[in-house]
Amino acid sequence: MNRKSLQIIDLSSPLDDRVKEPYPAEIVYETHNQGAEQAAALLGLKAGDFPDSQAWAVETVKLTTHTGTHVDAPWHYAAKTAGEKSRTIDELPLEWFYGNGVLFDFSDRAAGYEITVTDLETQLSEMNYELQPYDIVLVRTDADKRLFENDYAVSHAGVSAEATRWLIQQGIKVMGTDGWGWDIPLPMQAADYKQNPRDGVLWAAHFVGKEAEYCQIEKLANLEKLPKRTGFTVAVFPVKITGASAGWARPVAIFE
Repeated sequence: MNRKSLQIIDLSSPLDDRVKEPYPAEIVYETHNQGAEQAAALLGLKAGDFPDSQAWAVETVKLTTHTGTHVDAPWHYAAKTAGEKSRTIDELPLEWFYGNGVLFDFSDRAAGYEITVTDLETQLSEMNYELQPYDIVLVRTDADKRLFENDYAVSHAGVSAEATRWLIQQGIKVMGTDGWGWDIPLPMQAADYKQNPRDGVLWAAHFVGKEAEYCQIEKLANLEKLPKRTGFTVAVFPVKITGASAGWARPVAIFE
């Protein structure tokens, strides 16, 4: 690979305690002077024994596995997938998380718009592209531009259960969005359900994971920086957390 022609685009949102989401990170930043105090206590020394009374800087972070850019495992959606125990994030094959990327652009759709199979097929026709098994599908809504706004979690278009099922049927194992969640915003689902209680409304796209294995990347960013809709590679390896329903990730798009 020619590094001079290599372009890597960061597709992650920052882990930042200013992000306006329901379960934000709590980050405590400890200074180099505090690090000297910690090191001294640990090693039986005095802080002044270190040059300028300074040692390491450390951050303490409190968050859920679904805070920040992350990959959802089948275990997140339900205890069983197709009748078998759902796999956790540490049990999934790494091969799923490195593959050809395909970008769908719904940045012109309003928050709460539900993306259909027809929407996906139309854009594939425009791209003159046919999905291949293990392609990594990215959905652009531009919700990441509201990361620090109060309405961030309700500002995205979402993917319907039918469209999610269709993607899985095309052999897609990993699909992602720059929205807070894959479905339309949860408050909109709840309002619809309260008005007309019925199955297939609440968390409908996520619950497709009861039928077949797939993973969602949530809280992506910078999808508008991708210079083309296909012809690039995505790497999105999740952190290996034993028995977890998700793992944080720093996805990138790689172009020659």
